[in-house]
Amino acid sequence: MEPPGDNGGCSFVEALNEKYSPENFPCRRGPGMGMVVIPTAGVQGSPMKDRLNLPSILVLHSCGISRAGDQAEIAAFCSHVMEVDLSHNKLQDWNEISKIVVNIPNLEFINLSSNPLAESRLEPHVAQAFSRVRRLVLNNTQISWDAVLQLTQQIPELEELFLCLNEYSSVRTSSPACPTLRLLHITDNRLHDWAEVRKFGSMFPSLETLVMANNNLASIQDSKDVLQRLFPNLRSINLHNSGLNRWEDVEKLNFFPKLEEVRLRGIPLLQAYTNAECRSLMVARLPSVSMLNGSVVTDSEREDAERFFIRYYLDCPERDLPYRYHSLVTKYGKLEPLAEINLKPRCRARVEVHCEEKVEHLSIRLDQTVAELRKQLTKVVQLSTKSMRLYYINKDSAFGPEEMKYNTRALHSYSIQDGDEILVVPKTK
Repeated sequence: MEPPGDNGGCSFVEALNEKYSPENFPCRRGPGMGMVVIPTAGVQGSPMKDRLNLPSILVLHSCGISRAGDQAEIAAFCSHVMEVDLSHNKLQDWNEISKIVVNIPNLEFINLSSNPLAESRLEPHVAQAFSRVRRLVLNNTQISWDAVLQLTQQIPELEELFLCLNEYSSVRTSSPACPTLRLLHITDNRLHDWAEVRKFGSMFPSLETLVMANNNLASIQDSKDVLQRLFPNLRSINLHNSGLNRWEDVEKLNFFPKLEEVRLRGIPLLQAYTNAECRSLMVARLPSVSMLNGSVVTDSEREDAERFFIRYYLDCPERDLPYRYHSLVTKYGKLEPLAEINLKPRCRARVEVHCEEKVEHLSIRLDQTVAELRKQLTKVVQLSTKSMRLYYINKDSAFGPEEMKYNTRALHSYSIQDGDEILVVPKTK
């Protein structure tokens, strides 16, 4: 159904009326948790229907919204609302957005993703409308970094900020900083220089989670002292599909004093290793990380990984040994290589085929059945499959021949070894 309004889009108020009218959004079993049934007939001049079923979380994505509409009606109907999803609309004027936000006094979360905000200027007094917001989503809006700084300076308790797909290649710091931000989600941008990432530490000193996958970050350039100072509270970092290509960069993750979770897939460094090798080598290098790529690192896995790490570098020249190798050798000693054991089932065996006075040496497949072996032997003993009886003789067994009666039985179930015998006896009429 097309959104109401003219070709330039509809208002927030019109979309609210359309979606949450009783016909389109029925209120079942009473108002329910977070649901408020609002009579609208008493609102002077309101275009609203008789009443609206308004939850505390409004989802109005892809409704064609381009403006706020009557602010008095927003204030009258949205006083209880706490979250609003306005993603994939036509909002391109911060002034219109602020009219919506300022009239929702309990608003804590707003999603403005995929609204065209690249050309809209955000003035400081307009940014003040967002002062109560705690979680702000601005993915794929092309919002300028200057506008981001305006917002962070005007939101005193901002905790989560989402800035994905905005084509940032650089950022600049601001003063005052945003001391309350705990989560920064800035994936799918163009950040490649650690000097830009370093700025997040000074701007957001309480940052706990940094998600910056799909940025071509080349390396982590800071020293231990700098990383400890700039990211004292960082507990989780996501560097999926970055450009890291040195183990030294992975080892620098140990310098974040509270880091517990790391996500690190799709980087050039790991392309030369199997999945199992990647995980073991990273677990061994990151002793304080308890969650790697979404999976818990158990104590037993860590010990296995650290022992694997020692053996992996046993033949490495002393000058090329990683620092972690020496600390692990101190812990476990210099381990001997593991014996290589081939656990694959045998697929062939070379046997002696005896038929009356005739003896033939034959290589047979062990994955075939007794019936298939009979067919193979017809050319050797010149008997049809129906005119032969087969016996298996284990050269190392004290027991006598075992008749191979069942045509569907697989040969490997007899545990046939090289040098064993197959006795073919012609059936008597």
